[in-house]
Amino acid sequence: MRHLHILCEGQTEEAIARDVMEPHFSALGVWVSWSIFTTKRPAGGPALKGGISGWPRLERELQLLLQDSSMTVLTTMFDYYAFPPGAPGMAARPRGSPHDRVRHVESAMAEAIGDKRFLPNLVLHEIEAWVLAECGRLGRLMGDERPAVELERAVQLESGPELVDDGVDTAPSKRIMNAYPQYTKTVDGPLVIADAGLDSIRSACPHMDDWLREVEARSRPGKTTTR
Repeated sequence: MRHLHILCEGQTEEAIARDVMEPHFSALGVWVSWSIFTTKRPAGGPALKGGISGWPRLERELQLLLQDSSMTVLTTMFDYYAFPPGAPGMAARPRGSPHDRVRHVESAMAEAIGDKRFLPNLVLHEIEAWVLAECGRLGRLMGDERPAVELERAVQLESGPELVDDGVDTAPSKRIMNAYPQYTKTVDGPLVIADAGLDSIRSACPHMDDWLREVEARSRPGKTTTR
C-alpha cells in the first residue's frame, strides 16, 4: 500500500489532514498519516508543536521523517504567509504572480532536501484561503451571512481566494476574524472545508489543485513523479 505522510504546521492543518485529506486518499487506496511540526524539544519535557520558526529545524524534521522507508510521499501543509525568510528560494523569489513565486520556493525546498519522495506544499497565502473559497458556508456556520457577502466581494476583487493578499491586517485569517470575531481557526475552518469537500475548494484554488493532482499521481502504484 502506498503511504502518504502530511507534515502539518499546526492544529488547524492537522484537523484538515485527518478529516478531509485522509478520507479522500484512503478512497484511492492510500495509507495516510500526519504529524504536527515540532518547534522545540526541551530537555526533560514534551516537544512543543505548531508554527515554523526557521528552516534548519524544519529541514531536520523532514529528514527524520524520510528515514521511514515505508513512506511513498512526504508532503506539507504550511502557510506561505510568514514562511521563514531563510528557507530555500525565499530570498530569490522571481517577480510575477504569487503562484510563480510560491512554486519557486517549493522547488527550492525540494532541491534542498534531495529526496524524490518529498513534495513541498505551501498554501497560498494561508489555510484560511480555502475557507474563503466557501464564504457562503462560512456565513451559514457563523449564523450570519451578511459579513460573508463582504468577504466574497474581496475574493472576487482579488480574482480568487488564493490571491487574497498576505498583509498583516488583510491576510485571509485576518479578514475572516474581523468579519466574525467568534471564528475559531482550529474548529470552524476545518468544518467549512470538510463540509464543502475537496472538489469544490480545489476548483477555486488552482495551487491547491496542482498539489493534490501531484500527490494523487505519486500515490498511484507504478507512477513516477512529474515535478
